[in-house]
This record gives sequence, structure tokens and C-alpha cells, in this order.
Amino acid sequence: MSQRHHPAHDWKITPGLLAGDRRVVARTISQIEQGELNAEALSAALRPHLGRSHVLGITGAPGAGKSTLIHALLGEMLARGLRVGVVAVDPSSPISGGAVLGDRVRMGQHGAHPDVFIRSLAARGHLGGLSHSTEQIVDVLDAAGFDTIIVETVGAGQSEVEIMRVADTRVVACPPGLGDNVQAIKAGILEIADLLVVTKSDLAGADATMRDLKDMLHLRASSANPWTVPVLGCCASKNEGVADLLDRIQEHASVAGRGQRLQGRATPRVQGEPLRGKSLVLRLAVADPFACSLGITCTEADQGSATVSLTLDQRHLNFNGTCHGGVVFALADTAFGLASNSHGKVAAGIDAHVTYQQAARAGDILTASAVEVSRSRKLAVYRVDVTRPDGAIISSFTGTVYITGVDVAVPGQAALQETI
Repeated sequence: MSQRHHPAHDWKITPGLLAGDRRVVARTISQIEQGELNAEALSAALRPHLGRSHVLGITGAPGAGKSTLIHALLGEMLARGLRVGVVAVDPSSPISGGAVLGDRVRMGQHGAHPDVFIRSLAARGHLGGLSHSTEQIVDVLDAAGFDTIIVETVGAGQSEVEIMRVADTRVVACPPGLGDNVQAIKAGILEIADLLVVTKSDLAGADATMRDLKDMLHLRASSANPWTVPVLGCCASKNEGVADLLDRIQEHASVAGRGQRLQGRATPRVQGEPLRGKSLVLRLAVADPFACSLGITCTEADQGSATVSLTLDQRHLNFNGTCHGGVVFALADTAFGLASNSHGKVAAGIDAHVTYQQAARAGDILTASAVEVSRSRKLAVYRVDVTRPDGAIISSFTGTVYITGVDVAVPGQAALQETI
């Protein structure tokens, strides 16, 4: 009987991966998806080799023509001598749990090209438009030397904006006929765009949609951003407007730079070195009577992030003998609340979405890790993953907070118990 591999704590990068060997790249990605690599060891090994690739995010509503657009962009990129990696996040099959490979089929013409690597990932209930392992896989492709990494989200709606955390340049594909829907979604996915593309521009209504999008942009608050978001038309099936779109993508890359996802990562902590926001988060954690009554403890903290853990016992179980969904939610919500308040201003939760992937049982140690996906003057979005030590994902959670101007009331020093 074969034994399941345990996460490798001594994983090291190989020359084959740095050289972009397709077999090595594919095998490494498979190990990430199967939970066979220790995330901390992987991150440490890849870190010196990151920041060379331009990460292009393509997002938009289901049926907007994202995959067809990427297929056309691949042809133009190859004509310009670029090596391209594609990470396509697909809906999960309700039968196998794997990716529904619609994207791979539409890009198949370029899939065998030696300068193209395409990998489909199943969302598996992960919220935000990406999968749990997308960012790690982008890191692998970056280290492997691809000039451009295209990340296609699963069909996204107003709140699926996690692509902000990963991509240097974000293209939002908009099909014709949005009409009044522009007003409904402008506060969500359209707000994150560096370029707006009206796909299927040969169809009726395309000109009106372009006009609506341009009007929407005029209503945006002014900022110091030197980039003006363009609205472009494109008919990918006829290869019309694709070259112009790529020109503008490359123009944005020259303005915004590469490796933006790396800037938001915390600097690796030296053992014993204090963390930013550590004291505040710990004080908040021990001053939460509900979380403490469940046995939830804070194990890691920084500004914009928090990790809490819980060992399940009989009080956490439901009538089926598995962990109560409310306990999982409470664990994720605790991490969300600590991370969102770690900047010192009261953050009021206004929206939350949660999915449950696996059951947990008495004796399991659950860890909820919250990270900041985006933050503006008034709103911030957080992602929380609840996992077991074997890497199994129990639940995924996204939450949005309204940032008030009120300072967080810090509990007294006597309450602080150093646990990190």
C-alpha cells in the first residue's frame, strides 16, 4: 500500500525548475495542489528568484470571453517572442472536485508550444475568483523564468477581487449589453481594473457599453495614480484589437512595474523579533471572551494578518459528531476581526462569505489564517483559510470591513499573554 507523502520541510529549488523544465514545473505544481510541499519551505526557497515576471490578471463575469481573449493574447505574445505561463482557475466539477477544463480546451492550440505552459486549477469553493494555491503556483512560474504569467479567474462577480493581490496588471473583460448593470457593479470588480476591455466588440451594444464604462470612469474619485484606465474594444475570435490591447498592457507594466504581489508580503521574521502589530493583536485576542470560551488562541500576528488556532473537543461537535459549522465560522471570523483591526482603527464587518470543504472531528487542530487582500481609505477585504496540519482545507472565508476613524480601544497590559 502506498503511503501519502507528508509535507516536505526541507524542499529546495532545483536547476530544472529555474531553467523552466516543463516536467519539473508541472510536478512541482502538482505537489503544491496535493499539499505535499511545506508552504514556508517553498516560499523561502523561491523568494530569491521572484519578481522577474509580469503577472497579468484577466477577470470578468462568466461568459465575458476571458478564455478566448487569452487565446488571442497568447498568439500575439508568442509573435513577440515572449514565454508565457497561464494559470486558469475553473469551476470545480461536482463529481470529481477537479477543474472543469473549459479554459484548457479553448487555449489548446497554443498549449503544446514550447514557450507556453498552461495549468488549470479547480476553485474548490475558494472565494475571491482564484484557488487556494494560485499565488504559490504563480511564484513557481515566476521562478521558472516566464516573461508573462496570465492568471484567469473563475467567472467573477462584484466581490471577487482577490486578483488584486496577485496581478501587476488587471484586465476586466466586459461583454456588450451591460447597460444599467455598470452602476450595479462599478463599486466592485470594475473598480480594480487597470484596463477595461469590451469583448465581442462586433456585437450590437458594444459601443454603448464602451460609452457607459467611460462615463463610469469619469465618476471615479481623483487620485495620484499616474495611469489613466483605458476602455478598449476587442473581438478576440477575429483577432481584432488584440495587438492594441497588448500594447496597452505592456505600457501599464512599464508604469506599474513587476512583482507587486511581493511588496505586500511580510518580511520573514527572525526568531524572537517583534512583529508589527503583534502586541495590539494579542491584546485584542485575549480580550475576546467569546473566542476565549471556545479555546481559540492567537498564534501569529502582523499588520493586516492574523493566525488563530483551536483544538477541537466534544463541546465543538454537532449532533453528527463532526465540528459544528458555527465553530468553524467563529474561528475564521476571529482571525478576520483581529487582522482587520490590527492597523489600530476600528474595522466594522459589513460583508462575509464562507464555504465549507471538509468535515473536522474531535482532536483535530484547526488553524485560521487571515490575510489582507486589499485596503483603501474606507474599505478593506480579507481572505481567511481554515486548515488542518496535513494541509486539508476545511473552510474558506472572505470578509469586507468598513474602516472607521475611531482608534481601537487597547485592553490593559495585564491582559497580554505572550504566545508567539
